Formats: sequence, structure tokens, C-alpha cells
Amino acid sequence: MTLLAVPNISEGRDETTLDAIERAFADGGAKVVHRSSDPDHNRAVFTLEAEPGALAPAVLAGAREAVARIDITRHEGVHPRVGAVDVAPIVHLDDARRGAACAEALVLADLIGNDLGVPVYLYGALAGGRTRAELRRPGGLTDRAPDAGPPEPHPTAGATLVAARPPLAAFNVELEPPATLEDAKRIAARLRRELRGVRALGLELRRAGRIQVSTNVEDLRRTTPGDVVRAVAREAAVAGAELVAPAPGAAFADFPPGVPLRGAPLLP
Repeated sequence: MTLLAVPNISEGRDETTLDAIERAFADGGAKVVHRSSDPDHNRAVFTLEAEPGALAPAVLAGAREAVARIDITRHEGVHPRVGAVDVAPIVHLDDARRGAACAEALVLADLIGNDLGVPVYLYGALAGGRTRAELRRPGGLTDRAPDAGPPEPHPTAGATLVAARPPLAAFNVELEPPATLEDAKRIAARLRRELRGVRALGLELRRAGRIQVSTNVEDLRRTTPGDVVRAVAREAAVAGAELVAPAPGAAFADFPPGVPLRGAPLLP
């Protein structure tokens, strides 16, 4: 029985740093399934695989490297974040592994909090359903006691958010010109209102010269990435989409065939 971890690191420009973090994950005992990064988001997403009991220490090894190398006080990027190791969810691919994922996430929270001195806040099912967005909003961590680690943010690494969750689809929808940032923000707001389990942001990627609706589809039983693309296309022409991390292939069965999808592989 294996579990996945999907640590999101607040660095998307320095390949030397990302290579060192990837080596640390692997040397710590995880299989690195996939890595993606983006300089505008200034963020990297790793997908790791290991057995329960081995995954949390492997994530810790990469997190230690990230904390040593990344100064969040100097970070610039369009993606919201609270720390150098911004989020580190443990993912169960089926209900039978949910209990193991919850236990592994709690172990990981304790390791990051106590071994690295980075406060950890739980989200999702382990925290009564509170969301990452709730914790990331301005003042979201103020006067809120962490679930593990010291009471104050790490001076250069900030804080880390940890959860146990089923798979989601993290993917970005790119808009054709002449779409604007305001268009993307309006579309993102509509997605959040009208589609269940969808988190969305409108972003401008100046380095890439793109306007993007960045989404997480968190409940793939109710909403598919295809639903998201069709909703976006009702308001703007869609140039393509990018899958940020591996996601279940079944969720993409109804993905519009005329929309190019690049990025991470689909899971069986």
C-alpha cells in the first residue's frame, strides 16, 4: 500500500534549488513521480510516492532542504503562499487508505513543526474542514495557534499547511487574447460561485505573456476539469490547459478534445 504526497514549494525559478530539494526527497526514501514549476507563480509542485511510515520522513528531508535555501520574506510570485514549504498534503488514492493518510499527515505535521521549527496548520478533514484559502488570506494565521511547532512563523520559512485528502485536479486554463486579468478574475469568481468543490484565481503571467484561470477541482465526483473548461469557454476563448500534478485519468474522460492539455501525466 502506497500513499502520495504533493508538497508545494515556494520556488519556481532557481533550478539548482529545486534539484537539491528533489534529491533530498529521493534520498529520504520517496519516489519522485513528477515535478513541475513556474517562474510567474514562483512555485514548484512535487508528487512523491512511498509506503506509510516512510513518506513523512521523505517529505521532511526535502522540506529541510527547502527551509535551508528559501527565504519567504524575499519571495515574489503571483500564487498565494504562507511559507517556503507552503502546503504538504498526504493523498490517499482510495477510501481504504484514508486512515493511513490521516496518520501519515499528523506524523508529518509533527516532524515539520518540531524538527524544523516551522509552525504547521492543518486544513481539510483533519481541521474540521477549514480551507487553505481561509488560512492564506491576510491575517488568516494571526492569533491562531498552530497544530504543531512553535507559535510564531519561522523567520525565513514562514509556516506550512498539511492535510490528508483524496486526489484533486490542479490545472490552469489559459485564455486567448485579448482576455485581460479582469476577465480572468471575473471568470474565477463565477467558477467559485457556480461549481462545487472548485477553487479558482485569475492571474496574469507576465513572464509567459499569458492570462490564466488557475484552479483546483477538489471534489472530482461532483465537478470534472471538463466542466471547468466548458464554464470558462462560455465567457472567453480557451487557448489550452496545463495539469500541474498527476490526477486521476477517469476525471478527464469528458475533457473537451479540442483543448490542448499539457503537463503532468494522468493516474490510472
